[in-house]
Parts: sequence; structure tokens; C-alpha cells
Amino acid sequence: MSTTGTVRLPPGVTGVHALPADHHDGPWDSIITPPGLKERLLGQATLLLRHGRRLQQLSGAPHGLVVLAGPPGTGKTTLCQGLAQVVALALARRGATTFVEVDPHAFPSEMLGESQRAVRELFTETLPELAQRRPHTIVLIDEIEALAVRRSAAAFETNPVDVHRATDAALSGLDELRVSSPNLLMLTTTNFMPALDEAFLSRADLVVETALPDEDVIAGIIRGSLTELAVQWPGLRPLAGDAGLHGKLAARCAGFDGRKVRKAILSALAQRPDLAEDPERLTAEDLVSAVATAAEGPRVGT
Repeated sequence: MSTTGTVRLPPGVTGVHALPADHHDGPWDSIITPPGLKERLLGQATLLLRHGRRLQQLSGAPHGLVVLAGPPGTGKTTLCQGLAQVVALALARRGATTFVEVDPHAFPSEMLGESQRAVRELFTETLPELAQRRPHTIVLIDEIEALAVRRSAAAFETNPVDVHRATDAALSGLDELRVSSPNLLMLTTTNFMPALDEAFLSRADLVVETALPDEDVIAGIIRGSLTELAVQWPGLRPLAGDAGLHGKLAARCAGFDGRKVRKAILSALAQRPDLAEDPERLTAEDLVSAVATAAEGPRVGT
């Protein structure tokens, strides 16, 4: 069950879902990561959600905060969404999990100039109330730097007092949230870690820096994309199983992020009307051509 659309959500909250849920399956397996990364994330999430109340008794208790940082297109948000479902499945016998999505840019425009109050309300009222609904709560905040701006580098031309106070509110809110809701895990993403306040990063229990995929990972992404296509069009199975082709294409995708790799493979089906009509006509040459076009970048003509 999810509460969106007709249900009025608190400021900044764009979705509230009950996990595990069948329609949330998929993202975890679709993201290809370096060895050990998923296990580390799952371990951290399970520890905090399963033993949060006990950990709260320790000196230097965790804040229940995980930060994923890296360039756009490296799968940070998808990885967080997949992690929420997987850990909810792992803890399902102890009760369901509330999954809350927060967009720091979604606060009503009338709140601009009142950032401190809005952020404090999110951390000290909205999230604790949602955390009371089920045994476990996971919160996802994309572009967390919008709420925790690095104060030492904040521009003083644009309402600096409000920026600083909003960051102060986020930091104090994190401290209070850990006390009030030890069953809550906060997953955050940022495309630019230097923009994050140092005190916010110091509160993180785990910081993961995602990078552009290397050639081996790109080959895996290509294989996965073709395998998904082959489910819909079985005639593509030979391409999905051609490791040599995957390696050849991966070498030509150097510097691509995961999203760009997948879009390049999909774009191969749209190169000609006959391919669009019947994707099973796709050939290795079509894939090579599509990747080459993607590598050239956008072209502007008249």
C-alpha cells in the first residue's frame, strides 16, 4: 500500500509506502555494484533497524544515517530503493516497514524564507510520527545537500542566515530523531559531497562513494539490459548470451554512467523503423552503432 495522490502528505514528503511489496521488487538486482557493496549496505541497514534500541544505549550511538555520494547516473537512488525492499523482506517476520520518500525541493513555496521551521518540523514531528506506525522505518532523501548545506562555503549573497539555520535545524533534528526513533534508518544521496556540511557527514554511520562503472561492470550492465529485452523478445537471447559482444561494447562505453549504458542499448531498437516494429531483428552491428552514437554525444543540426 502506498499513500500518494489524493492523500495529503506532509510538506516535503512525496510518498509513504508499506514494505515489503511486490511492486518494489527489482531495483536491488538490476543495479550492478562492485563486490561487497550490497552486502555492506544490507548489513548496516539490518543492524540499525534490528538493534537500534540496544545500540542507542551505547556511547557514540549511531545516528541511523547512510550517505551515498557520486556522479549522476551511478544508481544511488535505485540502490536505496532496492535496499529498502530487501531489508524489509529480511525483517518481515518482525513486522512491516514504512518507506518514506522526501524531496527537499518539494516544500511549498510559501515556506521559502522559513526553511528552519520546515526542516525542524520534518525531523521532529513528521518523521517521528510516521516512525510510530510500524516496527521499522526507512527514509530516503535525495540531494540531501539541499537540507544540509556546507555552512563554511555557503554563499552570503542569498539569504545566508536562513541557509545556516536550516542546516542547524537538520543537524539538531538528526540528533533528536535518533533518540525518538531508534527504529528509523535514513538513506541519503548527493551528487556533490563537498556541498554537504561537515557536521552532517560526521553523523553518518556509513558513507559510500559511488563511481562511474568500470569495463567489467559495464559489460554486466549490458548483459543485464539485453537479458531483460530477451524476456520480451526471445529472439534476442543469443545477443544476451554473447559475452564477447558485451566486452566489445563495454570497451566503447568507457566513461558512461549506468543510466547512459542502458539507454544506449535501448536506443538500438529505435535506430530504424523495421527494428522498432520488430525488435527481434536487432543485430550486434546495430548495438555497436547505437553505442558509437551515444559516445559521440548529442548533435545539433538545422
